[in-house]
Amino acid sequence: MSAADPAVAAVRRAVRSALDGLPATVPVLVAYSGGADSTALLAAARAVAPDRVHVAVVDHGLQDGSAERSAALVAELTDQGVPAAVHTVDVNGGGGLEAAARRARYTALRAARPHPDSPVLLGHTLDDQAETVLLGLGRGSGARSLAGMTTWDPPWLRPLLGLRRTDTAAACRAQGLEFWDDPHNVDPRFTRVRLRREVLPLLEDVLGGGVAEALARTAAQLRDDGEALDAVARDLLARASADRDAQDGIPGRATRGEERLDADVLADAPAAVRRRALRAWLGARGVTGLTDLHLRAADDLVGRWRGQGAVMLPQRLELVREHGKLRVRTAAWPGAR
Repeated sequence: MSAADPAVAAVRRAVRSALDGLPATVPVLVAYSGGADSTALLAAARAVAPDRVHVAVVDHGLQDGSAERSAALVAELTDQGVPAAVHTVDVNGGGGLEAAARRARYTALRAARPHPDSPVLLGHTLDDQAETVLLGLGRGSGARSLAGMTTWDPPWLRPLLGLRRTDTAAACRAQGLEFWDDPHNVDPRFTRVRLRREVLPLLEDVLGGGVAEALARTAAQLRDDGEALDAVARDLLARASADRDAQDGIPGRATRGEERLDADVLADAPAAVRRRALRAWLGARGVTGLTDLHLRAADDLVGRWRGQGAVMLPQRLELVREHGKLRVRTAAWPGAR
Protein backbone atom coordinates (compact mmCIF):
# COMPACT_ATOMS: atom_id res chain seq x y z
CA MET A 1 0.00 0.00 0.00
CA SER A 2 1.33 3.42 -0.96
CA ALA A 3 -0.16 6.62 0.43
CA ALA A 4 2.10 8.44 -2.03
CA ASP A 5 0.28 6.91 -5.01
CA PRO A 6 -1.36 9.77 -6.96
CA ALA A 7 -4.81 8.21 -6.90
CA VAL A 8 -4.65 7.40 -3.17
CA ALA A 9 -3.41 10.91 -2.43
CA ALA A 10 -6.16 12.48 -4.53
CA VAL A 11 -8.93 10.55 -2.77
CA ARG A 12 -7.53 11.33 0.68
CA ARG A 13 -7.11 14.99 -0.22
CA ALA A 14 -10.71 15.16 -1.39
CA VAL A 15 -12.02 13.58 1.81
CA ARG A 16 -9.86 15.78 4.03
CA SER A 17 -11.05 18.89 2.21
CA ALA A 18 -14.70 17.84 2.47
CA LEU A 19 -14.42 17.26 6.22
CA ASP A 20 -12.74 20.63 6.82
CA GLY A 21 -15.15 23.01 8.49
CA LEU A 22 -17.26 20.24 10.00
CA PRO A 23 -17.04 19.61 13.77
CA ALA A 24 -13.92 17.54 14.38
CA THR A 25 -15.48 15.58 17.24
CA VAL A 26 -18.62 14.43 15.40
CA PRO A 27 -18.51 10.88 14.01
CA VAL A 28 -19.00 10.38 10.27
CA LEU A 29 -21.01 7.66 8.56
CA VAL A 30 -19.68 6.11 5.36
CA ALA A 31 -22.19 4.48 3.02
CA TYR A 32 -20.36 1.34 1.93
CA SER A 33 -21.37 -1.10 -0.79
CA GLY A 34 -18.05 -2.83 -1.47
CA GLY A 35 -17.72 -1.22 -4.91
CA ALA A 36 -14.64 0.70 -5.99
CA ASP A 37 -16.03 4.15 -5.19
CA SER A 38 -17.20 3.40 -1.65
CA THR A 39 -14.15 1.22 -0.95
CA ALA A 40 -11.75 4.03 -1.88
CA LEU A 41 -13.91 6.49 0.07
CA LEU A 42 -13.92 4.33 3.20
CA ALA A 43 -10.16 3.77 3.05
CA ALA A 44 -9.55 7.50 2.74
CA ALA A 45 -11.96 8.34 5.57
CA ARG A 46 -10.23 5.83 7.85
CA ALA A 47 -6.87 7.39 6.98
CA VAL A 48 -8.04 10.98 7.46
CA ALA A 49 -10.37 10.56 10.46
CA PRO A 50 -9.59 7.11 11.88
CA ASP A 51 -11.42 7.51 15.20
CA ARG A 52 -14.61 8.97 13.75
CA VAL A 53 -15.62 6.50 11.05
CA HIS A 54 -18.81 4.45 11.26
CA VAL A 55 -20.08 2.35 8.36
CA ALA A 56 -23.54 1.54 7.03
CA VAL A 57 -24.11 -1.23 4.50
CA VAL A 58 -27.58 -1.02 2.95
CA ASP A 59 -29.02 -4.31 1.74
CA HIS A 60 -31.75 -3.64 -0.81
CA GLY A 61 -32.56 -7.35 -1.14
CA LEU A 62 -32.64 -7.09 -4.93
CA GLN A 63 -30.02 -9.74 -5.69
CA ASP A 64 -29.52 -13.33 -4.63
CA GLY A 65 -26.96 -13.52 -1.85
CA SER A 66 -27.13 -9.81 -0.99
CA ALA A 67 -27.80 -10.49 2.69
CA GLU A 68 -24.79 -12.78 2.97
CA ARG A 69 -22.52 -10.40 1.09
CA SER A 70 -23.63 -7.44 3.22
CA ALA A 71 -23.06 -9.43 6.41
CA ALA A 72 -19.58 -10.42 5.24
CA LEU A 73 -18.64 -6.79 4.56
CA VAL A 74 -19.75 -5.77 8.04
CA ALA A 75 -18.04 -8.74 9.71
CA GLU A 76 -14.72 -7.84 8.06
CA LEU A 77 -14.96 -4.23 9.21
CA THR A 78 -16.03 -5.21 12.71
CA ASP A 79 -13.00 -7.49 12.97
CA GLN A 80 -10.88 -4.45 12.11
CA GLY A 81 -12.48 -2.43 14.91
CA VAL A 82 -14.70 -0.28 12.68
CA PRO A 83 -18.28 0.21 13.92
CA ALA A 84 -20.45 -1.16 11.10
CA ALA A 85 -23.96 -2.49 10.59
CA VAL A 86 -26.22 -3.85 7.86
CA HIS A 87 -29.44 -1.95 7.21
CA THR A 88 -32.01 -4.03 5.32
CA VAL A 89 -34.64 -2.05 3.41
CA ASP A 90 -37.83 -2.74 1.50
CA VAL A 91 -37.73 -1.31 -2.02
CA ASN A 92 -41.20 -0.24 -3.06
CA GLY A 93 -43.19 2.76 -4.19
CA GLY A 94 -43.54 4.64 -7.46
CA GLY A 95 -41.02 6.06 -9.88
CA GLY A 96 -39.36 2.81 -10.94
CA LEU A 97 -36.89 0.47 -9.27
CA GLU A 98 -33.95 2.90 -9.29
CA ALA A 99 -35.91 5.69 -7.64
CA ALA A 100 -37.50 3.37 -5.09
CA ALA A 101 -34.13 1.89 -4.15
CA ARG A 102 -32.64 5.36 -3.78
CA ARG A 103 -35.48 6.51 -1.49
CA ALA A 104 -35.15 3.41 0.68
CA ARG A 105 -31.36 3.74 0.84
CA TYR A 106 -31.37 7.42 1.78
CA THR A 107 -34.02 6.87 4.45
CA ALA A 108 -31.94 4.08 6.00
CA LEU A 109 -28.71 6.08 5.88
CA ARG A 110 -30.29 9.13 7.47
CA ALA A 111 -31.61 6.98 10.33
CA ALA A 112 -28.25 5.17 10.74
CA ARG A 113 -26.24 8.28 11.61
CA PRO A 114 -24.44 7.79 14.95
CA HIS A 115 -25.02 11.46 15.90
CA PRO A 116 -27.65 14.01 14.80
CA ASP A 117 -24.89 16.14 13.25
CA SER A 118 -23.08 13.26 11.54
CA PRO A 119 -22.52 13.67 7.81
CA VAL A 120 -23.19 10.68 5.56
CA LEU A 121 -20.29 10.23 3.15
CA LEU A 122 -21.39 9.05 -0.31
CA GLY A 123 -19.09 7.77 -3.05
CA HIS A 124 -20.54 9.73 -5.98
CA THR A 125 -17.91 10.70 -8.54
CA LEU A 126 -17.65 13.13 -11.43
CA ASP A 127 -19.01 10.36 -13.66
CA ASP A 128 -22.13 10.13 -11.50
CA GLN A 129 -22.46 13.90 -11.73
CA ALA A 130 -22.30 13.80 -15.53
CA GLU A 131 -24.99 11.10 -15.61
CA THR A 132 -27.19 13.16 -13.29
CA VAL A 133 -26.92 16.21 -15.55
CA LEU A 134 -27.77 14.14 -18.63
CA LEU A 135 -30.79 12.63 -16.87
CA GLY A 136 -32.03 16.09 -15.93
CA LEU A 137 -31.46 17.36 -19.45
CA GLY A 138 -33.32 14.46 -21.03
CA ARG A 139 -36.26 14.86 -18.68
CA GLY A 140 -36.54 18.63 -19.10
CA SER A 141 -36.17 19.05 -15.36
CA GLY A 142 -34.85 22.61 -15.43
CA ALA A 143 -31.79 24.35 -14.02
CA ARG A 144 -32.28 22.99 -10.50
CA SER A 145 -31.90 19.42 -11.75
CA LEU A 146 -29.13 20.28 -14.22
CA ALA A 147 -27.15 21.76 -11.32
CA GLY A 148 -26.60 18.16 -10.27
CA MET A 149 -25.35 17.04 -6.87
CA THR A 150 -23.59 19.28 -4.36
CA THR A 151 -20.62 18.29 -2.25
CA TRP A 152 -22.43 19.22 0.96
CA ASP A 153 -26.20 18.90 1.17
CA PRO A 154 -26.79 18.08 4.85
CA PRO A 155 -26.53 15.35 5.87
CA TRP A 156 -25.10 14.14 2.54
CA LEU A 157 -21.38 14.71 1.94
CA ARG A 158 -19.91 13.80 -1.46
CA PRO A 159 -16.13 14.25 -1.31
CA LEU A 160 -15.38 12.52 -4.65
CA LEU A 161 -17.41 14.66 -7.07
CA GLY A 162 -14.19 16.03 -8.57
CA LEU A 163 -12.70 12.57 -9.22
CA ARG A 164 -13.38 9.93 -11.88
CA ARG A 165 -14.29 6.29 -11.39
CA THR A 166 -10.89 5.42 -12.81
CA ASP A 167 -9.35 7.33 -9.89
CA THR A 168 -11.23 5.35 -7.24
CA ALA A 169 -10.42 2.03 -8.92
CA ALA A 170 -6.76 3.03 -9.16
CA ALA A 171 -6.74 4.02 -5.47
CA CYS A 172 -8.13 0.61 -4.52
CA ARG A 173 -5.56 -1.24 -6.61
CA ALA A 174 -2.69 0.83 -5.20
CA GLN A 175 -3.73 -0.12 -1.66
CA GLY A 176 -4.40 -3.77 -2.47
CA LEU A 177 -8.10 -3.36 -1.71
CA GLU A 178 -10.52 -5.76 -3.34
CA PHE A 179 -13.78 -4.32 -4.59
CA TRP A 180 -17.00 -5.76 -5.93
CA ASP A 181 -18.45 -5.16 -9.38
CA ASP A 182 -22.21 -4.90 -8.86
CA PRO A 183 -24.05 -6.77 -11.66
CA HIS A 184 -26.64 -3.99 -11.61
CA ASN A 185 -23.93 -1.66 -12.91
CA VAL A 186 -24.07 -3.42 -16.28
CA ASP A 187 -27.80 -4.20 -16.34
CA PRO A 188 -29.39 -2.34 -19.28
CA ARG A 189 -32.75 -2.26 -17.49
CA PHE A 190 -31.44 0.74 -15.58
CA THR A 191 -31.35 4.14 -17.25
CA ARG A 192 -28.09 5.15 -15.63
CA VAL A 193 -26.38 2.02 -16.92
CA ARG A 194 -27.35 2.82 -20.50
CA LEU A 195 -26.18 6.42 -20.05
CA ARG A 196 -22.88 5.16 -18.65
CA ARG A 197 -22.24 2.43 -21.19
CA GLU A 198 -23.89 3.79 -24.34
CA VAL A 199 -24.72 7.51 -24.30
CA LEU A 200 -21.65 9.01 -22.63
CA PRO A 201 -19.13 6.95 -24.65
CA LEU A 202 -20.92 8.02 -27.85
CA LEU A 203 -20.85 11.68 -26.81
CA GLU A 204 -17.17 11.39 -25.91
CA ASP A 205 -16.48 9.94 -29.36
CA VAL A 206 -18.57 12.47 -31.31
CA LEU A 207 -17.40 15.53 -29.36
CA GLY A 208 -13.77 14.52 -29.05
CA GLY A 209 -13.61 13.76 -25.33
CA GLY A 210 -13.99 15.75 -22.16
CA VAL A 211 -17.78 15.45 -22.08
CA ALA A 212 -18.07 14.21 -18.48
CA GLU A 213 -15.89 17.06 -17.24
CA ALA A 214 -17.86 19.56 -19.32
CA LEU A 215 -21.15 18.34 -17.89
CA ALA A 216 -19.75 18.63 -14.35
CA ARG A 217 -18.59 22.20 -15.08
CA THR A 218 -22.06 23.01 -16.40
CA ALA A 219 -23.58 21.70 -13.17
CA ALA A 220 -21.22 23.85 -11.08
CA GLN A 221 -22.05 26.97 -13.10
CA LEU A 222 -25.78 26.34 -12.78
CA ARG A 223 -25.43 25.79 -9.02
CA ASP A 224 -23.78 29.21 -8.71
CA ASP A 225 -26.57 30.78 -10.75
CA GLY A 226 -29.19 28.92 -8.75
CA GLU A 227 -27.79 30.08 -5.42
CA ALA A 228 -27.92 33.68 -6.62
CA LEU A 229 -31.52 33.31 -7.82
CA ASP A 230 -32.51 31.59 -4.58
CA ALA A 231 -31.16 34.55 -2.60
CA VAL A 232 -33.23 36.96 -4.72
CA ALA A 233 -36.27 34.70 -4.30
CA ARG A 234 -35.86 34.67 -0.51
CA ASP A 235 -35.85 38.47 -0.49
CA LEU A 236 -38.95 38.49 -2.69
CA LEU A 237 -40.74 36.12 -0.30
CA ALA A 238 -39.91 38.32 2.65
CA ARG A 239 -41.43 41.32 0.87
CA ALA A 240 -44.46 39.45 -0.44
CA SER A 241 -45.49 37.87 2.85
CA ALA A 242 -48.90 39.28 3.71
CA ASP A 243 -48.82 38.05 7.32
CA ARG A 244 -46.35 40.32 9.08
CA ASP A 245 -45.86 41.24 12.66
CA ALA A 246 -47.26 44.73 13.05
CA GLN A 247 -44.26 45.92 15.06
CA ASP A 248 -41.17 44.64 13.27
CA GLY A 249 -42.34 43.49 9.85
CA ILE A 250 -41.01 39.96 10.31
CA PRO A 251 -42.97 37.35 8.32
CA GLY A 252 -45.40 35.67 10.67
CA ARG A 253 -45.53 32.02 11.67
CA ALA A 254 -49.00 31.43 10.29
CA THR A 255 -50.20 27.92 9.58
CA ARG A 256 -50.42 26.57 6.05
CA GLY A 257 -53.96 27.76 5.42
CA GLU A 258 -53.47 31.18 7.00
CA GLU A 259 -50.29 32.66 5.57
CA ARG A 260 -50.78 34.54 2.32
CA LEU A 261 -48.57 36.11 -0.34
CA ASP A 262 -49.11 39.51 -1.92
CA ALA A 263 -49.55 38.85 -5.65
CA ASP A 264 -48.83 42.48 -6.55
CA VAL A 265 -45.39 42.30 -4.93
CA LEU A 266 -44.67 39.02 -6.72
CA ALA A 267 -45.81 40.45 -10.05
CA ASP A 268 -42.95 42.96 -10.09
CA ALA A 269 -40.34 40.18 -10.15
CA PRO A 270 -39.10 38.17 -13.17
CA ALA A 271 -41.01 34.93 -13.71
CA ALA A 272 -37.97 32.76 -12.94
CA VAL A 273 -37.59 34.41 -9.53
CA ARG A 274 -41.33 34.23 -8.85
CA ARG A 275 -41.42 30.50 -9.52
CA ARG A 276 -38.48 29.89 -7.21
CA ALA A 277 -40.20 31.93 -4.52
CA LEU A 278 -43.45 30.06 -5.04
CA ARG A 279 -41.70 26.67 -4.90
CA ALA A 280 -40.04 27.58 -1.58
CA TRP A 281 -43.26 29.02 -0.13
CA LEU A 282 -45.40 26.06 -1.19
CA GLY A 283 -42.80 23.64 0.14
CA ALA A 284 -42.92 25.40 3.51
CA ARG A 285 -46.69 24.98 3.43
CA GLY A 286 -46.26 21.19 3.15
CA VAL A 287 -46.71 20.86 -0.61
CA THR A 288 -44.37 18.21 -2.06
CA GLY A 289 -44.04 16.60 -5.48
CA LEU A 290 -44.35 19.87 -7.38
CA THR A 291 -43.80 19.64 -11.13
CA ASP A 292 -42.99 22.35 -13.64
CA LEU A 293 -46.66 22.31 -14.69
CA HIS A 294 -47.75 22.96 -11.10
CA LEU A 295 -45.35 25.87 -10.73
CA ARG A 296 -46.25 27.48 -14.04
CA ALA A 297 -49.95 27.21 -13.25
CA ALA A 298 -49.32 28.74 -9.82
CA ASP A 299 -47.28 31.52 -11.43
CA ASP A 300 -50.17 32.23 -13.82
CA LEU A 301 -52.16 33.38 -10.79
CA VAL A 302 -49.63 36.21 -10.61
CA GLY A 303 -48.15 36.85 -14.03
CA ARG A 304 -51.21 35.98 -16.13
CA TRP A 305 -54.04 36.79 -13.79
CA ARG A 306 -57.44 36.80 -15.53
CA GLY A 307 -59.67 35.93 -12.60
CA GLN A 308 -59.09 32.18 -13.08
CA GLY A 309 -59.98 29.62 -10.45
CA ALA A 310 -57.86 27.54 -8.11
CA VAL A 311 -54.74 25.63 -9.18
CA MET A 312 -54.72 21.98 -8.11
CA LEU A 313 -51.61 20.89 -6.19
CA PRO A 314 -50.42 17.52 -4.80
CA GLN A 315 -51.64 16.27 -1.40
CA ARG A 316 -55.23 17.28 -2.19
CA LEU A 317 -54.34 20.95 -1.88
CA GLU A 318 -55.03 23.93 -4.10
CA LEU A 319 -53.68 27.44 -4.54
CA VAL A 320 -56.16 30.27 -4.84
CA ARG A 321 -55.94 34.02 -5.37
CA GLU A 322 -58.32 36.05 -3.23
CA HIS A 323 -58.33 39.85 -2.96
CA GLY A 324 -54.83 40.03 -4.42
CA LYS A 325 -53.38 37.40 -2.07
CA LEU A 326 -52.32 33.79 -2.68
CA ARG A 327 -53.43 31.12 -0.23
CA VAL A 328 -53.10 27.32 0.05
CA ARG A 329 -56.20 25.41 1.12
CA THR A 330 -57.58 21.89 1.05
CA ALA A 331 -58.95 21.06 -2.39
CA ALA A 332 -62.72 21.32 -2.59
CA TRP A 333 -63.56 19.38 -5.74
CA PRO A 334 -64.08 15.59 -6.07
CA GLY A 335 -61.18 13.61 -7.47
CA ALA A 336 -58.48 16.00 -6.26
CA ARG A 337 -55.32 14.13 -5.42
